[in-house]
Amino acid sequence: MKVAFFDAKPYDKPSFEAYGEKAGIRFKFYETKLNEDTVALAHGCEGICVFVNDEVTAPVIDRLVEAGCRFIALRCAGYNNVDLAYLAERIPVFHVPAYSPHSVAEHAMAMLLTSIRRIHKAYIRTRDFNFSLNGMTGFDLHGKTVGVVGTGKIGRCFVDICRGFGMRVLAYDKYPADLQGVTYVDTDTLFRESDVISLHCPLTKETYHMIDDAAIKKMKRRAMIINTSRGALIDAAALLTAIKERRIGGACLDVYEEESEFFFEDFSNHIVEDDILTRLISMPNVIVTSHQAFLTEEALDNIAETTVQNILAFFDGAPQNVVKK
Repeated sequence: MKVAFFDAKPYDKPSFEAYGEKAGIRFKFYETKLNEDTVALAHGCEGICVFVNDEVTAPVIDRLVEAGCRFIALRCAGYNNVDLAYLAERIPVFHVPAYSPHSVAEHAMAMLLTSIRRIHKAYIRTRDFNFSLNGMTGFDLHGKTVGVVGTGKIGRCFVDICRGFGMRVLAYDKYPADLQGVTYVDTDTLFRESDVISLHCPLTKETYHMIDDAAIKKMKRRAMIINTSRGALIDAAALLTAIKERRIGGACLDVYEEESEFFFEDFSNHIVEDDILTRLISMPNVIVTSHQAFLTEEALDNIAETTVQNILAFFDGAPQNVVKK
């Protein structure tokens, strides 16, 4: 069985090759992303394997149907890049709902600690043998209030980490769970009372730009915002304005609204033509990582194993982890 694997990176190949060989699946790795211009690469394959920035749009879907593609395997949890309404029942889509919730939750906390304790600045400063502590004052997390938006598997891991730091935990979720030490509130209350706000929810029509200018105006002036979910949960322009006007304490972003053109690529010798992104990166109270929260050995192994299992389950007539509109 041949599967076209788009947006392939060196760290993807070992685990997918290993699990694919065991299952009789040969992945054809392409560095290019899936779009209207590259979909022809899937010709002759039973299905495709795609990631967060591949474009599964109406024109692409038409071409896949014409080529006889039988499935779309997402090697990620989110599926906002797939036109599910247009796809209808023509080709099934599988995803990886939980690969390593700990990896994302731990990265969110790592960014927060790095920011509030100025660890990134200390590293740069001491490399230059500058041991001054001026401008390095942070604040304790113990006793602070954290607002967690989305209490799925990743959100719950983050809640556990925050409780370990002795933080008061508020949460918002469309479907609240019975979690010890967590108080569910509406978003207005969460924005108003939280010292730290961390987003762990999917991107939907309801959550698109949930952090906008109106939401930011409800927050504390020293509030920290963390986003390790999807970039478009935050109105990036509104966030930049709020940071410039010193209306929030800072932001830790592993995702960005327009990241598909830049993240996972090397632009160190190029000019990045996105003024909002470059301004955010230049701010002293903003940390940006390039969608790497998932990137641990354990997560990569789980992603490959689950993706291969999803493909095999489909051919066994018992599909699993199917994404529905």
